[in-house]
Amino acid sequence: MTPLRTLQLHLLDILKSIDQVCKEHDLRYYLAAGTMLGAVRHGGFIPWDDDIDICMPRSDYDRLMRHASEWMPQPYEILCAEYNSDYPSDFAKVVDSSTTLIERQHHRYVGGLYVDVFPLDTISASPVIQRIQTWQYSLLKKCLYLLCRDPYKNGHGPSSWLPLILQHTTDTRTIIRHLLRLQQQWSDSESGLIIDHDFRRRGIMPQSVYGTPRPIDFEGYTFCGVAQPHLYLTHLYGDYMTIPPVEQRHQHNFYYLDYDTPYRQYTDQRSFVQRDNRRT
Repeated sequence: MTPLRTLQLHLLDILKSIDQVCKEHDLRYYLAAGTMLGAVRHGGFIPWDDDIDICMPRSDYDRLMRHASEWMPQPYEILCAEYNSDYPSDFAKVVDSSTTLIERQHHRYVGGLYVDVFPLDTISASPVIQRIQTWQYSLLKKCLYLLCRDPYKNGHGPSSWLPLILQHTTDTRTIIRHLLRLQQQWSDSESGLIIDHDFRRRGIMPQSVYGTPRPIDFEGYTFCGVAQPHLYLTHLYGDYMTIPPVEQRHQHNFYYLDYDTPYRQYTDQRSFVQRDNRRT
C-alpha cells in the first residue's frame, strides 16, 4: 500500500466516525470541495488527494462543537476556536489525537491527522457587501497566518517586518474573534444565500444547492452529499469532470506525520519554536 493510500484510509476512518455521530444526533453535514468532487468523479478520493473536507449549516456546526467532547469516540476529538483557546483557525478539525501532524515547516501549530469541518453561514444578497466581507475575511486570514508563522521564514529582511509587527501588537485570539464575528454578521439575513468562507466569493451559493443532504457513495461507503452536486461542483470548479494536468494537482505535502505518537506527547524541536519557548 502506498503512503498516500495509507493516509487516505486513515482519513476515511475519521469520516466514518463523523458520519456516525451526525446520524446519532440528527446533524446535517455535506461532503465538500474536493471530497465532493472525488465522490462524483471517482467514487471516492481524487487519486492524488490527501485530505477530506465536510461542511455543516451553522446551527448543526455549533451544536456539534458544543457536544464534541461527549459525542466523539476516542481517539477522535474536535478542535475549534470557540472552545480551544490556542487553536489558530476559524473552522474546526476532527482530529485523531493518537497521531501527530505538522502541515507546514514554518507554521507553529501541531495537531493530529484531521478532517476539516467548515461552517455554512447566511450572507447578504448585496454584491458590494459580499465583496467587502470576503475581502475582510481574506485580510484577517492572512494576519492569522502571519501570527502563527516563523517571522524569519524568508530571512531577517523586510519580509520579516510585518509578521514581527503583528506578533508584537496582537494575538491569535483577537483575530479569531474578528473572524467569527465576521462570519456570522448576516445570521438574520433572508437572502437565501449561504457562504463557505474558505472559498470567499466563489463559496456563495443558494441554500437550495445544499438542500437536504443526499446519500452519495465514497470509497464503498454511503455519506451525505449536497442536494444538487452538478450545480455545486460547476460553481466551484467549472468543467469538473475534466481531469486537470499534473501540474495543477494539489497536495498538502505535509512537513511531518507520525501515526504512532499522540500529538500532545510530541516535542517540537523546530528552531523557531524553541526560540519562542525560551522567550516565554
